[in-house]
Amino acid sequence: MSEARRLSVVVLALNEEVNLRGCLDSLGKLDCEIFLVDSGSTDGTLAIARAAGACIFTHVFDGYGKQRNWALENLPFRGEWVLNLDADERLTRELAEEVATLVQAPEPGVDGYMLRRRTVFRGQWIRHGGHYPNYQLRLFRRGLGICEDRLYDQHFVVKGRVESLRHDFIDTAAGDLSSWSERHFRWAAAEAEEQQRSLEGRGDRVPASLLNGPIARRRWLRDKIYGRTPLFVRPAAYFVYRYVLRGGFLDSAEGFVFHALQGFWYRFLVDALLWEAGLRGRRGEPGTATIRIDTRR
Repeated sequence: MSEARRLSVVVLALNEEVNLRGCLDSLGKLDCEIFLVDSGSTDGTLAIARAAGACIFTHVFDGYGKQRNWALENLPFRGEWVLNLDADERLTRELAEEVATLVQAPEPGVDGYMLRRRTVFRGQWIRHGGHYPNYQLRLFRRGLGICEDRLYDQHFVVKGRVESLRHDFIDTAAGDLSSWSERHFRWAAAEAEEQQRSLEGRGDRVPASLLNGPIARRRWLRDKIYGRTPLFVRPAAYFVYRYVLRGGFLDSAEGFVFHALQGFWYRFLVDALLWEAGLRGRRGEPGTATIRIDTRR
């Protein structure tokens, strides 16, 4: 790595031959080292990574937070800055240029940056329903970032000042409904178990707050309002809020499917799993009141 190269990129992957090339191609204009952390791919993922010059590491997947923290603690980074991506994400040209400029001349006193996530569902940019811009803390100085101890909806926490970048990265949100639904079923089980475990106060976590940025604000709204609304009522209310009041209906037919699935069906499934676990617990069925999840990606 040249002395001028100051960026290390971490990409998580499992059987991502469909998406990985687009992710790696979007890094082409960055002077960076690329680390692929693979959790057992059996398709062409590793061949694509090798062809792109990525350093490949294999680690058993036991949840996103643990996988990201393993990478941060064990990969031989040489860059001053670390950028974290999934294989189905990619930088826009404008963001790649912004990051390239930033890491060469970083703003004094800033240790992390939030990136604007642009969700694309079946080719449609989901602009409305409060879904864009969706800020994610993905870029930070080496050694200053850690991922939350959560089973789902993990965010990075940075010890230091955090600012926001102006341009987007793209989340392709799965290429077909079968894979999208399969992933969200696993994530619904993880979120339901997370709500059962009550992890507040464990490890480094984004605090629920209306005043400390967009991630903390979303966490406050989820914990203090959505979390206190009755099961099954809250996903319906949230869908109406998102699709009607926040203009989700402007996102065309693909947008309707996305908002209905991600804004209602997924959250209804979380509530159904919580309801089932509580029902079994009230019946006294041993070992069945806790939701069990498959941690594979």
